[in-house]
Amino acid sequence: MSASESAVRVLIVDDQALFREALATLLEVQPEIEVVGEAGNGEEAVRRCAELRPDVVLMDLRMPVLDGIAATDRLRVEQPGVRVLALTTFDDDADVFAALRAGAVGYLLKDVSSARLVEALVAARRGESVLQPSVAAKLVARVARLPQEDVPVRQPMAVPLSERELDVVRLLAEGRSNREIAGSLFLAEGTVKNLVTSVLSKLQVRDRTQAALRARELGLC
Repeated sequence: MSASESAVRVLIVDDQALFREALATLLEVQPEIEVVGEAGNGEEAVRRCAELRPDVVLMDLRMPVLDGIAATDRLRVEQPGVRVLALTTFDDDADVFAALRAGAVGYLLKDVSSARLVEALVAARRGESVLQPSVAAKLVARVARLPQEDVPVRQPMAVPLSERELDVVRLLAEGRSNREIAGSLFLAEGTVKNLVTSVLSKLQVRDRTQAALRARELGLC
């Protein structure tokens, strides 16, 4: 992390106190992360967000009082500057699509590695979509199953993707992070970041999830 960058302020929300404590301990030793607080349910999360103004909320989904999906929906309205990253045990279709519709910028499972989680938190603060590979596959599969009349009509691309950009977008569709893409393609991470920016621009989309869906519509992956 450069001197000009500040640590990502994170609020951990989970109804299991032991998991919250373990996760906080894990993240607090990371220079990129500052854990600013914890909450045990969605209602408390909304209240704590108003007090603490975190950059990113790590949100469990199945909790008492107010579940994570409802809390995410409230935060989208009440705290639009806060990014929500779902972190849960479950990746069934109902949870995945409900969380993303509610406004979560990403969806990870609790077996994610610490390095991947830190990278996801940093990316989430930038507003980037961060998806578990299995979740990215579900999104692409859902588009593939849509009746043809329900698929948005898109104009052909004004500027085609280069071969390297096609490699990148295919890995994006698998839910790969910039670091993972760099490793797969033997490129510098900065180069991958530039390629992702170019892909988003050429596909005329805002984030990585939309890029994966747009590429699927165009038959690129």
